Amino acid sequence: LQIYFDFSGYSDMATGLGYMFGFKFPKNFDYPYISKSITEFWRRWHMTLGGVFKEYVYIPLGGNRCSKLKQIRNIFVVWFLTGLWHGANWNFILWGLYFGVILLIEKLFLGKILEKLPNFFRHLYALFLIAIGWIIFAVEDLGALGGFVKSLFISGQLIDATTVFNLFNNLFIIVIAIIASTPFVMSKFEKLNNKTKNLLLMALFIVDIVFLVSSTYNPFLYFRF
Repeated sequence: LQIYFDFSGYSDMATGLGYMFGFKFPKNFDYPYISKSITEFWRRWHMTLGGVFKEYVYIPLGGNRCSKLKQIRNIFVVWFLTGLWHGANWNFILWGLYFGVILLIEKLFLGKILEKLPNFFRHLYALFLIAIGWIIFAVEDLGALGGFVKSLFISGQLIDATTVFNLFNNLFIIVIAIIASTPFVMSKFEKLNNKTKNLLLMALFIVDIVFLVSSTYNPFLYFRF
């Protein structure tokens, strides 16, 4: 949720500033956490980057209009470069190839199986793999990454006192963030008249300023990549 709102919010601000100066920038996020597969997730997450790799790497390599073997090669080249684009570190390359493998499996056979499952299980499947992907993305030391994954799935304790404390201490923000990561809020907002929209936006702007003034320095996460 943090990396989504950090990056999506930054993109929205850039788009809004562009509108002020007469520029219309393409959409960069389309509620990626409502996805029901990893293929759908990457159609909704960082859409501009996906478009660049599709237009300038995947299609020139032959895209889907070549043999199966070359299609597999094309997917791995794109996702190797996607990982490398985020940083010259092994965890980013592993992160890119991790999603490349999943996308390839979905393309070959898993996608058809997923389509037959109830939406709830498809959504759970996608969120689980996305969360594992963010672990690979966040932990830059491969040794620490191995220990982290082992602790998470094999030898660790899933919930402890610190987990419960942090969860309840931030429960209100987490709930709001989960709701806001879906189209629910925007669908309700669009039904309002312009006067009500402007009043709500002004109130939200004031709340944002209050939070910014009262908070400590909180740099944009994606400046690292």
